[in-house]
Amino acid sequence: MDNLKKEEVWLRGPIDNISPYLQPATHALRQTGEDLNYWLSDFTDNQLWLKPAGRASVAFHLQHITGVLDRMMTYAKDLKLNDTQFEYLKNEGVENSSLSITILLDQYNVKLNEALNYFKTLDDKILIEERFVGRKKLPSTVIGLLFHAAEHSQRHLGQLLVTCSILKNNSAS
Repeated sequence: MDNLKKEEVWLRGPIDNISPYLQPATHALRQTGEDLNYWLSDFTDNQLWLKPAGRASVAFHLQHITGVLDRMMTYAKDLKLNDTQFEYLKNEGVENSSLSITILLDQYNVKLNEALNYFKTLDDKILIEERFVGRKKLPSTVIGLLFHAAEHSQRHLGQLLVTCSILKNNSAS
């Protein structure tokens, strides 16, 4: 069935084995995944790093959505970022011809599945536990981190779709 003809994820009902409190974040993350895969299905790799009007590339948004999801899950688990995560963060948006849309979408889909599996392990009581973000140890909670991952993915999805639309339109002209 065409993605645009399906009900949005949040209207399809609850996701099994995930707390009712996490359903909105789960729905947003799954919607991001579906929309990314749908809208980028005919996007070309040679457009991946283009920055129309000096704005961020589609590649940056794909990397950033994935990276933020990974980092927020790490903080939610009360862990510190590792060297691989810092390296990934440093390289978000840095042009890399070895990356393709397929690779970047696969990376997001892997992180999405990891996140949803993590959501299934969470008892409601842990959601309000305090967690800290970054070297400055800025305060948050488990649920705050998970919701930030979801809303941040939606924000960058919107920016990605505008950039993608502009590039597709320009190549059609």
